[in-house]
Amino acid sequence: MNEDEDRIRECKKCEDLKQAETRSDGVPDLSSNFCSDEGTYYLTLPLLSTNGTLPNRGSYEEPLLDKRIASLDVFRGLTVVAMIVVDYFGGHWWGINHAPWNGVTFADFVLPAFLFIVGVALSLTFKVTTNKLDVSCKLVLRVIKLFSLGLLLQGGYLHSVNDLSYGIDMQRIRIMGVLQRIAIAYGTVACFEIFSSRTTSEASGTFFGVIKVYCWQWIGGALLACLYAGLLYGVYVPNWQFEAPHESLYVDINAWRGNISLLQVDCNVRGDVSPGCNAVSFIDRTIMGVSHLYTKPAYRRLEACSVDSPYTGPPPENAPSWCMAPFDPEGLLSSLPAVITCFIGAHYGHTLLLVKDHYRRIQQWSILGAGLVIFGFVLEFAGVPFNKQLYSLSYTFLTGGVSGIMFIVIYMIVDVYKWRLSTIIFKWIGAHALMITMILEALGLS
Repeated sequence: MNEDEDRIRECKKCEDLKQAETRSDGVPDLSSNFCSDEGTYYLTLPLLSTNGTLPNRGSYEEPLLDKRIASLDVFRGLTVVAMIVVDYFGGHWWGINHAPWNGVTFADFVLPAFLFIVGVALSLTFKVTTNKLDVSCKLVLRVIKLFSLGLLLQGGYLHSVNDLSYGIDMQRIRIMGVLQRIAIAYGTVACFEIFSSRTTSEASGTFFGVIKVYCWQWIGGALLACLYAGLLYGVYVPNWQFEAPHESLYVDINAWRGNISLLQVDCNVRGDVSPGCNAVSFIDRTIMGVSHLYTKPAYRRLEACSVDSPYTGPPPENAPSWCMAPFDPEGLLSSLPAVITCFIGAHYGHTLLLVKDHYRRIQQWSILGAGLVIFGFVLEFAGVPFNKQLYSLSYTFLTGGVSGIMFIVIYMIVDVYKWRLSTIIFKWIGAHALMITMILEALGLS
């Protein structure tokens, strides 16, 4: 008798869930996307049936925490492999090395892809936050750990396998880096995910419906773009000096002060985006100090700075002084548009949550991805060059759109058509991306 009663209760529970899944107006209700069972949240995702077609509504429930989004892991794994290829072979072929200044190459899409993936993952991780104070404390600790890890790996504490030098000069330690930039983007977007108010019950599942629900994220991204553009083109950059590196050929005998050779870069401009006089470097020098910037910037491979351009080589006789100046491609001001890339990834994750049909997701993602790429080229033609070193807005939209298109392709292969065997190695790499990155950095291979 007790077994019959339990069976009846279970059937009634299933019937209630099916009725809650679709409202009377046919609009997906986000509350039905999540079911809780002792603190475990489940996300309803449509899966393919055995014949390759979409199943009926109500027949697909997939645990969000118990089962990772496979396509996201595969995309992350492919990005790690791309990073390794760039680090190993970028110096041998300029096509897979970072562009010296303006323009984009294969290598310039790697970091934006990481930031995009972080955004997608964030939207899923912080979708349900019952205790905002507790989640915020954990977020702060995560950001501090990630930033500290980047400082440890890229600040000069560790030596490579071919370098026997030990110790660190605190007066010249590099403060910013790739992991530090990811930590800044992660913390900023996560705060919006946790604290921004939204009414998910009003989600329509349309393209603009998703934007309406997460309008604060879009407002935040727009404000960051305006702040970056205002500072880049509005800050006055005066003349400045830096200590000539030991390998410099530009030692001016009149610049010697206390046995230190100083080189001067003549600027006195506003809105310049050249290597020596841009506001990005000026703000980094002002806040962090010129001695804490990256000492081997990519623009040393420019024709003005290298006789072997686009490869690294000795400077020509008439090379400008800024060729030997330090510059951090992961600096403070250029991290603002990097956060926008993370916001773009978060929107793709929001669509994953609010839109239940594979093909509607792909349609909305494709519209955004193509629109971002087109807008990036419009800015390029308008005079805003693609520039990874400055993380220009045209570069932001181009790489964000390309990352979104790549995610669509991988999502269709892995999560729609279930061709997972051929991507299993990338899925494993993606699931252990941070560990692999740490090992490569510690060995001096990245």
